[in-house]
This record gives sequence, C-alpha cells and structure tokens, in this order.
Amino acid sequence: MGRAEARKAQKKGTGPDRGGKPKKKGIRRFFTWKLLLAYFVAVVGLGVGAFYALYLYVDVPTGNSAATLQSNVYKTSDGKTIARIGEVNREEVPLSKVPEDVRKAVVAAENKNFYNDSGVDLKGTTRGIVNTVLGHGKQGGSTITQQYVKNYYLDQRQTVTRKVKELIITLKVNERMTKDDILQGYLNTSYYGRGAYGIQAASRAYYNKDVDKLTLEEGAYLAALLQAPSQYDWGTATEAGKKNALSRWNYVLDKMVEQNWLDAGKRKTMTFKEPGQPKPALGLTGQNGYLIEAAKREIIRDLEKQGRKESDFAAGGWTITLSIDSKKQKALEKAVQDKLISDLEPGSREVDKHVQAGAVSVDPKTGKVVALYGGQDFAKHQISNATRGDYQPASTFKPLILASALENDSRTQDHQPIKPGTLYDGTNKRPVVGSDIPFAPENEDGYSKPSVTVQQAMNDSVNTVFAQMAVDVGLEKVKKTATDLGMKGDFDATPAMSLGSMGASPMEMAGVYATLNNHGKKVTPSIVKSATQRGQNFDLPNAVGDRVVSRDTADGMTSVLTGVVDDGTANVVASSAYQVAGKTGTSDDDKSAWFSGYTPGLVTSVGLFGEGPGGKQVTLQGTGGNGRVNGGTYPAKIWAAYTSAVYGSGDDDDAKFDLDTNVGFVPPQAPAGTPAAQPSSTQGRSPSPTASKGTQSPSPNASQRSHTPDPGPTSTRNTGKPTPPTVPPTRPTPTGGGGTDGGTRPDGGRNQANLQP
Repeated sequence: MGRAEARKAQKKGTGPDRGGKPKKKGIRRFFTWKLLLAYFVAVVGLGVGAFYALYLYVDVPTGNSAATLQSNVYKTSDGKTIARIGEVNREEVPLSKVPEDVRKAVVAAENKNFYNDSGVDLKGTTRGIVNTVLGHGKQGGSTITQQYVKNYYLDQRQTVTRKVKELIITLKVNERMTKDDILQGYLNTSYYGRGAYGIQAASRAYYNKDVDKLTLEEGAYLAALLQAPSQYDWGTATEAGKKNALSRWNYVLDKMVEQNWLDAGKRKTMTFKEPGQPKPALGLTGQNGYLIEAAKREIIRDLEKQGRKESDFAAGGWTITLSIDSKKQKALEKAVQDKLISDLEPGSREVDKHVQAGAVSVDPKTGKVVALYGGQDFAKHQISNATRGDYQPASTFKPLILASALENDSRTQDHQPIKPGTLYDGTNKRPVVGSDIPFAPENEDGYSKPSVTVQQAMNDSVNTVFAQMAVDVGLEKVKKTATDLGMKGDFDATPAMSLGSMGASPMEMAGVYATLNNHGKKVTPSIVKSATQRGQNFDLPNAVGDRVVSRDTADGMTSVLTGVVDDGTANVVASSAYQVAGKTGTSDDDKSAWFSGYTPGLVTSVGLFGEGPGGKQVTLQGTGGNGRVNGGTYPAKIWAAYTSAVYGSGDDDDAKFDLDTNVGFVPPQAPAGTPAAQPSSTQGRSPSPTASKGTQSPSPNASQRSHTPDPGPTSTRNTGKPTPPTVPPTRPTPTGGGGTDGGTRPDGGRNQANLQP
C-alpha cells in the first residue's frame, strides 16, 4: 500500500495506524448524544404543539357553579331520610362595596403577587399534575385566578384533565378579564363556611353586618377562613382550631405589612374580634344536628385528604347514609335523660346550667359509630359534646401508659419489667424520679401506699404510680403509643400528661379503647356508612386499619381493665350478664368526668363537661344537688344504663372477651403461698417540698386498703382473667383518682365523706 492509499485508509478508519472507534451497531446506534438531543427537541416541540392545540380547542365555559348547587340528603342506616339540607347562602356584591383594606387582606392571605402575576403558578400547577398522576393527593400553590376558575367554571376534582383545563382557562381568563373583575368573581364565589358563598354572605353569617361595614380586623378573619372554613369557625372550633385560626389571622395582617398595605404601627394595635355564634339550620333540632354535623365533618376531612375542598361538599348533591343504629341511638338518649337530665334543676341550681354531656358508641369490629349524643339540643348548643376536644380525658389516659410499657417491654428504674403485678410506690405527692421536669402529683383523697401493684394502682387510679411509670417508659414513647392508638398528639410529652392533661373528645377516646378491644388493630370511628355525590360513589377510608400494638399488649390491657370494673372505681358498671373493661377519669376541680369502657362487642365513651358562660370551663361539683362528680358517678351510670338496654339486640352480644395474652389481670388478694414481686427502686424516696397542689380531701377509707403482690404473669384465654382465689377478697371502697378521679361505693352511691365545701 502506498502512502496516498494509507492516508485515505486512515481517514476512513480502516488503516492499521488509524485506531478509530468501530461503528455502533444494533439499538445503540439510536442513542448517540446528537440523536438524544434531537429526541428532546422533538418531544418539547410536540408538547408545545399539543398545548397550543389544546389552547385553541378548550374555550372558557359558561359559569355553572350556581346551577349545580343542590341539597345534601342524610339518611339513617335503614334508609330513612332524617334531613334534606340546602346549605347554599349566596349574595353577590360589586367589588366597590368591599372595603379596599378587606380586599387586600384576601390578596395578602391567598396570593400576594396577584396584581402582577400571569394568573398561573406554573411550578405549583406542574407539581399538582405530577402528584395527581402519582396519586399523592392534595397540592397547594394555586393563584387567586386559578381558584376563581375552579370555583366558577370547573369543580374541585383532582384529575389530570381538570388540571390541564384549569391551566388553559386560567390563561384565557387572565387575558380577557381585568384583575378587579377576577378578584370580584373570586370574592363572590369562594366558600367561607356556615353555608356562606361569597364575602357578603360570610359577613352576614359571622358578623351580622353587610360587607361594606366590615373592619380590617373582621375582614382579615374572613380572609383567614378561606384556608379551612370549618376548622377555623370560631363558634365551633376546637382549642387547636382556634389557635390555628388566630395564627392565620395574624399571618394575614403581617403579610399586609410586608406588602406595605398596612402601617406597622397600626398593626401592633389591632386585636382579634370574635365572630358571632353560628345559627343552626332549620330542622336540626335534638340529636339530628349533632349526627349531621359529625357526618359533614367526616366527609369534609376525607375530601381534603383527596385534594378537594370543603366547598365541593357545600355545593350539594350528596346523599349520606349514617351508620347510626336507631335502637341504640334511642337507648343512649334515654340513658342520658334518665341518669342525668332528670336530676338537673337549672332553674334553682346554678351548676346545673353548666352541665354538658357527650357520648359515642362504636362497633369495634367495623369502626362504625352506632350511637352518638352531642348535647340536649343542637338548636340551643351547636358545639357537639361528642366531638369537642377541649376537655381533659384525665385518668382515662392512664391505660395508655401501661399499654406503652407492655408494648416497649419497659422496665422500672431498677430494671424490673413493668407488668400488672409490678410494685410501685404509691405515696401521696411523691416526686417523680428521672425527669428533668419536677412533678409531684397528689392522689385522690390523699391515698398513700408505699407499695402497690400496677393492677391495684389502675383499679384505684393512683396518680403517683402512673406519673412515675410514664417517666420509666419514656415520655416520648408514651406519647407515640397514645397517638398510635388514636389520640391526636397535639400535646407536650411531659410528666403531667400521665394524668390526662391534654384535650380529647368522646369520639377520640372511643377510638382508642376500640383499638384495645379490637386486639390492637387501629379503629378510627366513622359515622358515615356510605356516600354518593350526584349518583357517584364516594370512596370512604377503612375505619379499621393495621395493627398498631401487639395482640398481647391489647388483650393484656383489656384483662387489666376488667379489674377497674370488678375491683375499682368503675364497679357501678359491673354486670353478671357480660364482661366489662374500662376506666374512669375526672379532671382537676371536677371540670370533666369520664367513663370509657367496653363489652366484647361494643365500645362507648361518655364524658361530662362543665361549660360556663363564654365557653369557660367550670366545676361540675354539686351537679344534681350532689357533691363531687367523677367518672364513677354520672358517666358510669349513663354507660351502664345504655349498655344493659342494648345488650342482646344484635351481633355484639358475646359475654366474654376473647383474649390471648401473657399479661393477666392481677386479683387484689393473691392465693396463699404465691411469691411476692420485688418493689421497684423508685419506691421509698423522700418526698419533694415542691409537691403539686391537690383538690380533694382525704377519704377515711384510704388507709383501710390492702394490696397484695402479683403472683406473676398469667396466661388468659376467653375469660379475660385467671381463676380467682378460693377465698373471695374483701372489695375495698374505690375512691382513687386520675386527675382527681374517684368512684362509687359497691351499692352505687356516692362517697361524699369529708368533701370540701
């Protein structure tokens, strides 16, 4: 080969000196960087072309939100219609009637760049489309223009098609309408709660005045409502809801300062003005209003989890069937009437004016609410005592501490396993050991024992024992177990939580105890049996979820809680027909009193709350002309009357618990010859001079109690407790407390010895 031929061969890559790369073969030849770039450009081009085609194809529809507004229909589980409610309240006003500072409050809250943006948040919309495809649910980030388009032209469904339409229509609306026109439309179509569509209707619903009379402080509250209307409604919100509403109100005003729409000095002088109470819809008297309100809140909660808005429910077209059992509902109402209301004389006793009762009854196998009592009359008291969460559950929280100990295989500070037979120091006002936060609770009636089993401490609700146990287990672990079982978890993990110092509702506590009854599988009470919207089925979450504590733990707690009924503060609910497990609870100064308990097939939580003027929490002492009110009095008696009335009426009639656990009930007197458990090293420590102040006087019976060590772990099956000793123990007078819990004498009478005046 000559030189010329060699050079040609090198250029072609075939010569011996070239060393060129071989050509790619097969599928690889389609993935060179040049081809990949070409593919990318082509895809982008196709996308742009497709979007442009859609832009030309999709037109701005006629506004139809008003035309689709319908009533919502509520039915009982047997198909009977109990209410047909048209919640729509709309009155449009021109933008000129809305004070300028109120307009700016809404813009500051929802879309501070509204006056300068293109109407679309491309980043938020893209994220929303991607998350909708992936099924990740609700995504925020919409502009005021996008929200107006959803309110007036579309709906709240979370689909890719709807989101693409929203994007295109928003761009066109932003081109064709002025910002003032868009803002006017948004203010007139947005939902503010209380059935109010539009800011004029909202102004009337919350402040009983026309919109042009609103102050900035009032307008800022209405602007805050747009984020969560029901949760932020001051008239019905929980304490947490009020806290969030106030935080949002402050946020709105601070954003106005940031935008130079409000003077910083004037901002500092502003105070929140509470809106008026909501007016009940016609026909929602008695219990119907509470039942419907609970169902409505549940549907709205599930809608929001799916990325839809409350306004989608308020627009109507829903048929909601409740899970309420008519016979059980009537029995619950009758139990409250017979055991509580008939004792009250509000005309002659001031305290009787402040008594509020709430109760929720749940089928633990399905998680469905079969009966609910929210108050004497929804038309007179719109806050449901069944779902309110602003009163302390007190000692009904104590079982959750022991459940956490069992679930975590916890030990005392001298490494003894925490079991029902473990000995603790029950000395009155004993300071907890091992906590950075000092805490020395007082026991009910001055109860004081240097050595008491966990079982007896549960039976008698000994505060010092469970305060120490919570520290031994670990406060964060206790809180985690509580939230796993169904509590909301918006409380601090401190020693004081051992006495149930957080807020909770009967609905919430019914779920917690139903989870224990359901062998540790999570129960989230649901009052909605089925729901459709304009004929389409609405997917409801399963009320029974995964296991959150082991069966050994859950069944062990059921076994322990039978002791509270048979030998403790809740003996008034004991029955020869069926087993009962449960716990009483009474908060400081008797502001709330509870009994949460269950039979094998039915879980019911009953709460009594002292509510004074303006919602202030007041004492229940003296209710019905009696002395102290605690969990073992009215709540337990209501529970017992209701449960005995419905037992034998359905599929929930098993007489004995089906338990499978190595953690057994510990009898108050062990058989002779059983080995004694070893006391924990947390016993016998010197009391602290910083003991907490109590509220009750000592009981003459406290010193007469005897406590016997645990014979050791006992496997229980079917009966819920081991065979009792041959010589029956003497039943002590139950007066121990949690918070300031107490009980009743075995004959059901109240122990009023040595009460403070």
